[in-house]
This record gives sequence, structure tokens and C-alpha cells, in this order.
Amino acid sequence: MKRIAALVILALAVAVAASVAVAGNGHGRKGGGHGHGSRWHGKVIHVVEHATTDAITNPDDGTDSAGAILTFTNPVFDEGDSSQVGSDQGYCIRLVVGKSWECNWTTFLPKGQLTVEGPFYDTQDSVLAITGGTGRYSLARGSMELKSRNGGTEYDFIFHVTP
Repeated sequence: MKRIAALVILALAVAVAASVAVAGNGHGRKGGGHGHGSRWHGKVIHVVEHATTDAITNPDDGTDSAGAILTFTNPVFDEGDSSQVGSDQGYCIRLVVGKSWECNWTTFLPKGQLTVEGPFYDTQDSVLAITGGTGRYSLARGSMELKSRNGGTEYDFIFHVTP
């Protein structure tokens, strides 16, 4: 009886381990600069923002300070940066002077909107969370890589959208 119980427990352990391994191969992220070696299943949308309307409102004396607010409503272009395909609008709040902002914005595209939230760093690229969307992206989740180009006058938005 003890041998049968041990065999049943061993068989269950093997089955659970196999299930976890199979599930692990079907989820996660793939490529796209994430550097984790795991897989990502979904749609990649790459657009280029032209930061032409950025405005900073400071709560105090006009210097860079915690609590400052950055607002924007900018045009968004296709991946080749040749034709406008949409726009964005949003805001960021300065949290660490000279280092980072916390942002929330919506990108308006022909088939719907994508909303993101997360850090914007002064001197490095970042990854923000996709918090939702409308239209074709109404159930969207995932992440967005934010990459500075041209000294911060343009930004690559690389959305990794999971349905």
C-alpha cells in the first residue's frame, strides 16, 4: 500500500511539473529588447511621437522640482516616421529631480486607443505598463518600450499588446 501511494504521489508530481513547463512555454515576452529570453505572444505596434507641445508647470519658483507637471498633446507617426497615424495626450509628475517622472497617457490610433502608465527617465529608456484601451485594443494589456531619439525631440513607442 505504501508503494502504491508513493507511486501515485510521484506520478502527480511529474504531471504537475510537466504542466508548469508547458504553461511556461506559452506565456511571457519574446524579444523586443526585453532581454529576458522568454517568449511574448501578441501584437507589436511601433509608432514615433514628435514631442512638440511638451509644457512643464512648476508648483514653486519655476525650477525643476518634485511635483512639477509635464503635459503634452503630440502627433504620432508610423514606424518609418513618414506619415502621421495618430496623436497622444497625457501628463507626468516629477518625482525625483533630474532623474524620473511618473506618467500616464493615451495614444490615439486609427483602430482604437492605448493607455500606458509608468516611469519616464531623464537619461535612459523605460518600459511602461499598458493599462487598457478602446476599439481593437479594448482588452489590451502588455508593455510599451519608450526610447528617446534625436535628443528627446522624438520618442519610439513600441507597444507589446496582449489581447
